[in-house]
Amino acid sequence: MKFTNNPTIKEIFFLGVSLFLFVGAFAQVKYTNKNNVALTVSGTSTLHDWDMKSNQGSCDATFSFNTAGSISGLTVLSFVTPATALKSGHDAMDKNAYKALKTDKATSISYTSTTATVTAIDATDYLVKSTGKLTIAGATLDAEVSATCKVNADKSITVMGSKKISMKDFSMSAPSFMMGTIKTGNDITIKFDLKMSK
Repeated sequence: MKFTNNPTIKEIFFLGVSLFLFVGAFAQVKYTNKNNVALTVSGTSTLHDWDMKSNQGSCDATFSFNTAGSISGLTVLSFVTPATALKSGHDAMDKNAYKALKTDKATSISYTSTTATVTAIDATDYLVKSTGKLTIAGATLDAEVSATCKVNADKSITVMGSKKISMKDFSMSAPSFMMGTIKTGNDITIKFDLKMSK
């Protein structure tokens, strides 16, 4: 419809209805998760592979849904976890890992999305590709993170994914043990599994 310089009541009503339908077709819903996270940092060493795990952290996200109830977009995503919440089960390894993570100054690991795309896999599962800022050991870099999202029967959303990083990129020195006789590899993988609710 083309509006005149002085819109009529009918035109104003039409515009209002159109805006209402447009907004309603892409409802935004906030989801959150706090300390119900399965976070694993995995790596290698000259002796054996290793893992550090944490169930602490908080995640906030805002998903867009279309009129069919399907996820159509992701407008907000942020995650943060205390660096010292990561535990290997071995105090000596944890101590060296925290030194590499510079936890005396950089107390947390975080990710904040700047853009994201959502692609439906089937009726309940989606692939999310996000670009944002990843902060580890006090250094912040651009990072792309992919994850799968599943809408559960109770309308909660399970998010799972992983990200491989280079410690050197974040100005981290790979930890070593036993007076330097055991050295860890430069590449590590961060895996995450969490359930978000309204």
